[in-house]
Amino acid sequence: MIAGGGPAGAVLGLLLARAGVDVTLLEKHADFLRDFRGDTIHPSTLQVLDEIGLAEAFHRLPHFEAHTMSVETDEGRVPIADLRRLPGKYRYIAFVPQWDFLDLVTGEARRHPNFRLLMNATVTDLVRDDGVVRGVRYRDERGAEHEIRATLTVAADGRTSVLRQAAGLAPRRFGAPMDVVWFRLPREDGDPGQPFLRASAGELMVAIVRETHWQLAYVIPKGGFEALRAQGVGELRDRVRLLLPFLGGRVDDLRSFDETGVLRVEVNRISRWHLPGLLLIGDAAHAMSPVFGVGINLAVQDAVATANIVGPALLRGRAPSALLAKVQRRRRIPTVVVQTAQRLVQDRFIRPTLASRSVRTIPDLTRVPVVRSLLPRFVGLGVLPEHVRLPPRVKGSQQMDKEEATGDAVQ
Repeated sequence: MIAGGGPAGAVLGLLLARAGVDVTLLEKHADFLRDFRGDTIHPSTLQVLDEIGLAEAFHRLPHFEAHTMSVETDEGRVPIADLRRLPGKYRYIAFVPQWDFLDLVTGEARRHPNFRLLMNATVTDLVRDDGVVRGVRYRDERGAEHEIRATLTVAADGRTSVLRQAAGLAPRRFGAPMDVVWFRLPREDGDPGQPFLRASAGELMVAIVRETHWQLAYVIPKGGFEALRAQGVGELRDRVRLLLPFLGGRVDDLRSFDETGVLRVEVNRISRWHLPGLLLIGDAAHAMSPVFGVGINLAVQDAVATANIVGPALLRGRAPSALLAKVQRRRRIPTVVVQTAQRLVQDRFIRPTLASRSVRTIPDLTRVPVVRSLLPRFVGLGVLPEHVRLPPRVKGSQQMDKEEATGDAVQ
């Protein structure tokens, strides 16, 4: 049983279902049609899609491919990463609406008769027997209460995880100097062709290229949205004009703060990802900063590792705590490394830039070692990239052999 139909939950559900595990995926919304903003699919995730035969279908979705990353300052452009230098088949970041990605993954999962997707299903609590988690309670769209029992319950229900709270697991919070205001403006021929970060004295904005529009992320000091809103949308438009003059009159298309969304940035992680019968992955286990845009991809990597390590045992109706602990040991290292790098950029670049009064006081991003030398591989492939090891079920096959089913053959 998986709670949460985001990237982590959807990918894990597909990988387990295609291997023959009975899976129920619960999603609290009626559909996936929400403006997620964080829609970056990196080479590591593209490789996973390739390994399960979905890469071609994915590339038929409306998407934009970004091959380079740069910082635009008042003094000019500073290249910081060229993904075309990466090894492997996929050397770009694909920007695709997350609802399309989730529809693709869950649509493929639905082809397997042992997969069930319940929409409008809001998890409310864990079901326990003798100290072991045995499933969840959830509420449907009519408010009726239900219970689902399972050998393994996976909490993939995001940074405000209901199941994490029900399990009594509190994350350690590392703080962040910023929040992010998201909005979009039209894109026209002649605009810059690749995404970039715009930096000026006291100002930061991420400009992401989409097929028909710009997805813009205006970085503000932590807790500063209400003060910005009190100044009126005209103030925000003025700041956009100053930072991105090529937009011209299109800035006036931003008519009110109702057309914006706010990400309250948080960096945290729990010290223990599992209890008997329960495993937490993705944002439920570790909320990531938007720095590097790797949150979705780290969640997908968690899902792949979980399928590889625990999937064979689930085929025998088991979920040993030793295997759940193994998932945490494997995925904790990438999580800590990425969060450490994010905090480094936050402290050495974002915080001083937002506080700077002069262009000359803006820190040089390229002086940060991880940014200068490791960013292409770090962003594109991640730390300890996962590959799909759990084989699909072959029609008419018998139970998998004992060695594989105990997880010993899956590393």
